[in-house]
Amino acid sequence: MNDLPASLDSVFYAESGYSRLNDFLKEDQPSKIFILVDTNTHEKCLSRFLQHFQNEVQTEVIEIEAGEEFKNLQTCEGVWNALSELEADRKSLLINLGGGVVTDLGGFVASTFKRGIKFINIPTTLLSMVDASVGGKTGVDLGNLKNQIGVINQPEMVLIDSSYLATLSPQEMRSGLAEILKHGLIADESYWNKVSNFSELDLSHLDEIIKESVNIKGEIVEKDPFEQNIRKTLNYGHTLGHAIESYCLTHPEKKKLLHGEAIAAGMILETYLSTEIKGFPQTKLQKISEIIRDIYGNEKFSESDIKEISSLMKFDKKNERGNINFVLLEDIGKPVYDVIVPEELIQRAFDYYSKI
Repeated sequence: MNDLPASLDSVFYAESGYSRLNDFLKEDQPSKIFILVDTNTHEKCLSRFLQHFQNEVQTEVIEIEAGEEFKNLQTCEGVWNALSELEADRKSLLINLGGGVVTDLGGFVASTFKRGIKFINIPTTLLSMVDASVGGKTGVDLGNLKNQIGVINQPEMVLIDSSYLATLSPQEMRSGLAEILKHGLIADESYWNKVSNFSELDLSHLDEIIKESVNIKGEIVEKDPFEQNIRKTLNYGHTLGHAIESYCLTHPEKKKLLHGEAIAAGMILETYLSTEIKGFPQTKLQKISEIIRDIYGNEKFSESDIKEISSLMKFDKKNERGNINFVLLEDIGKPVYDVIVPEELIQRAFDYYSKI
């Protein structure tokens, strides 16, 4: 596996990205190329990709089912078996064409097949463009627990083409916007002000926003590729957000939330905790809560829901020595990590969330 620090130099955009991809294929000369898609990207994105794909090497397409519920070891086994049956070897290349499920799972499959083959990420959702495909995190869920199995391994390159976003629903675009808003809260107030007034459906300015968001994440990852310190700040909103997402996935009576929708709820909750523990300004809490609520609404959680959500947090990857570690804010652009939150404050955070 590639254990070198991530580099923004490996992220390419639009037409120049396809040129760089084709140059890479000529230079690297993979023995075979495999394109991993899900049922959605097979139908909506593959033909566009192939129009730009210049290659004389034998190429096969492997399809998986779309959706977070298929981001598991069983799906990995299916892809590993397909690679084996199609005679992939250690010089083969896997191209992951899809959203976060495809890039996370595909990166993990590539990192473990024959102890590691090269892979490239071509994200097709806003969420995967600004978050999942960049930074080298790969992995799958374990039951209803998010991203419990995986490795950090950098792709050979990431190719971001915003034209794929035309295939997405407004709900999926809003899901991606949540990670952009998160980058604003942890990076600096001017960027937050810019993106919090930005319509997620305004495609004319989207390329600029995507690049800025990728740069924020990429600069953090370059300083801490294996998440020992500052990279933890990218998990803002994710301690409670992941627990909410996992809970809703396994409770059919609850509305199924996309990743970004759950993270949006997590950001309101964790901004409230920031006010209580780190002195985050109350006026900014109110404004942030209103902005996020207006975009995503707010979900209803009963006492029993909150208990189960709280119990799921003990499986969070940031935890150490039995402590649940949060990322909180002292102010916009001033995140702190490894913060332990008293249990009674979690209930108060949900009380606040229910009333906004």
